[in-house]
Amino acid sequence: MLLRGKIGIVGSGFVGATAAYAMVMRGVGREIVLVDLNTKRAEAEANDIRHAIPFAHPMTIRAGGYAELSGSLVVVITAGVNQKPGETRLQLLERNAAVFRQIVPTILEHAPQAKLVVATNPVDITTHLTAHLARALGAPPGSVFGSGTTLDTARFRTLLGQKIGVDPQHVHAYVLGEHGDSEMLAWSQVTIGGATLDEFCRRQQIQLTDEDRATIDQSVRRAAYSIIEGKGATYYGIGSALARIVESVIEDQRSILTVCAPAAEVAGVKDVTIALPRWLAATAFATFPQPLSAGEEAACSAAPRLSVKPFPASASE
Repeated sequence: MLLRGKIGIVGSGFVGATAAYAMVMRGVGREIVLVDLNTKRAEAEANDIRHAIPFAHPMTIRAGGYAELSGSLVVVITAGVNQKPGETRLQLLERNAAVFRQIVPTILEHAPQAKLVVATNPVDITTHLTAHLARALGAPPGSVFGSGTTLDTARFRTLLGQKIGVDPQHVHAYVLGEHGDSEMLAWSQVTIGGATLDEFCRRQQIQLTDEDRATIDQSVRRAAYSIIEGKGATYYGIGSALARIVESVIEDQRSILTVCAPAAEVAGVKDVTIALPRWLAATAFATFPQPLSAGEEAACSAAPRLSVKPFPASASE
């Protein structure tokens, strides 16, 4: 039986713990269960976050095993191995695929009706793999999606809002495609106050040059690299993004977020998982293709080729 407001988080490292903290601060859900092979870490994180509850919203947070996921509406997966120095993306995928082939069946054994939200990198491919594993175990379509470019979209809106002097929450813009170097900032679809970006800048007499756009593009695309160089990992942004995604589902908010999910075909590529604006609710899930410019179409069509089921033989289903 699904329990109202119960959330599971598998993986209590920086991302999983920060996602839990963001949910507590935001008041998302009523119960959070942290699951991790390192039980002491999970218990310590749950205890630490629990002490913040009096300053936030009433809820329960605790550590537990996979059996404790029973009744969860949503299970967030942040578990996996970190990328080693000099390790390629495909090599990282091989190791994380092995992890996922163990944990996904175990999650669904105890929480068969839960929606699975994947955050482990490379997120498009781990989401693709999770969806295939879940489908083989009988999970319905629309029950698996990943964080996709939700964070990249927030970075885009933040940097553009700073440049033009608008609250980022009122900058409507999307980053599409793969979460990674090939992602595409959809400049042609940006709107502020119902006006296109060019119209808004003209009305407000704001100069937004091609150089400004290129700087924002690179700052969004390379954000993780610069943060990791400075502090070793990124977790506040993605933790908040995961809290927002989960909130939309368990509160049936019907938000449109750029999560990644399996699609039959995108830009001529079949059976692919990339990020597009998608409608998220408790029982609804829909994709909204964007009317992109010719250049953006070309860029977006290239991105899926990095995310189309490129599993090594040892990591295939």
